[in-house]
Amino acid sequence: MRLPRFRTRLFVLLALLALVPSIVLTAAWSGMAARLLPLVGGVGAWEQVVTDGDAAITLARSQPGSAAADSALAAHEVLLAESRVQARRVGFLAQRSVQAVVIVGLVLLLVLTGIASRIAGHLSRQLSRPVDELVRWTTRIAQGEPLPAPGDEEGRGAPEFGVLRDEMRRMAREIAAGRATAIEAERLAAFRESARQVAHEIKNPLTPIRFAIASLRQSTTLTPKEREALEVLDVESARLDAMAKHFAQFGRLPEGPIAPVDLAALVRTTAPMTVPSEITLELETDAELVVPGRHDALQRALTNLLLNAIDAVRAREGDGERRILVRTALVDGAPLLAVRDTGCGVGAEALPRIFEPYVTAKTGGTGLGLAIVKQTMLAHGGRVEASSVPGAGTEIRLWFPRADAAPDRVVASPAPRAS
Repeated sequence: MRLPRFRTRLFVLLALLALVPSIVLTAAWSGMAARLLPLVGGVGAWEQVVTDGDAAITLARSQPGSAAADSALAAHEVLLAESRVQARRVGFLAQRSVQAVVIVGLVLLLVLTGIASRIAGHLSRQLSRPVDELVRWTTRIAQGEPLPAPGDEEGRGAPEFGVLRDEMRRMAREIAAGRATAIEAERLAAFRESARQVAHEIKNPLTPIRFAIASLRQSTTLTPKEREALEVLDVESARLDAMAKHFAQFGRLPEGPIAPVDLAALVRTTAPMTVPSEITLELETDAELVVPGRHDALQRALTNLLLNAIDAVRAREGDGERRILVRTALVDGAPLLAVRDTGCGVGAEALPRIFEPYVTAKTGGTGLGLAIVKQTMLAHGGRVEASSVPGAGTEIRLWFPRADAAPDRVVASPAPRAS
């Protein structure tokens, strides 16, 4: 059996709470008035009759047959007649008064019923509309639909409902962020699985090819044309080997023990070995900036950023400044590692996708360098940001968790699969 709507049930409950006491009080008042009115109207007249009668009887007994006694009895007889008439009048009025009292009670009951229904209707609207709206909001949250903006609510209700709406909006944002994170994690897991498969398929035939090329290099009977073809095979197989390594790196999460890593020292040792001499390298590092993490994974991420910056600087047209700036800093308690270049820059339409796997504008690139950087930062509980001006350069910022964050936010690496 289907229950009535919440508003209907609430209205009936509030109406009963108001009407039942009104009906009981009206019935009690009418009954008491019907009983008391006949007893009140003739009290004064009958007391006077009793007083005069006592006096007449006393005089008749003390002076029987006297004129005073006869006069007192006659006066008492007249008073009895008047009292009888007055009592009949009171009885007549008492009967009519009972009917009037009942009618007035019914009128008051109708008035109270109207007032109670209005109050019950108002309270039911104030309570049921916001509740019905919030119930619909739960459905929208479950389906991933956006909630109405503040000010667009259907039923305002009491201020407490406003607090509840704000909390539900906050909860919806957190649920949406959790869904997006879960979807991103599933997507990256699928990309990592495909990258592992590709790396495996490339390495299997590539290893004997590299051995064969090395063996042919030792031969002295090759013609110049054959040696030229061998050089092409060597270069292309080396490119495939580098590609396979990129796929293998992306196909697994950072491995190794979690330990304190000094970002400033990491930058001072890695950047000079990676950036070529024809590009100006500037370092802005704090004396010490330690984060919990995996040194090798962070070093690979920094190397990928530097290689990407080097390619961007070399791809820039003209004779502009060729410079790469690497800095570390503590910003509002959050460690920051940033790499800025004066390269060709990235367009606004392409900038949001530069961290996605297999997205690249470079010929022969795998599009995994920045994807590995993002995966490394996510595994360390951090995030990555990018800003760019076409023709002026790009800056990529790696934000690590605040110093007061728990070190166990670093994601553990799964066990490697057998190849």
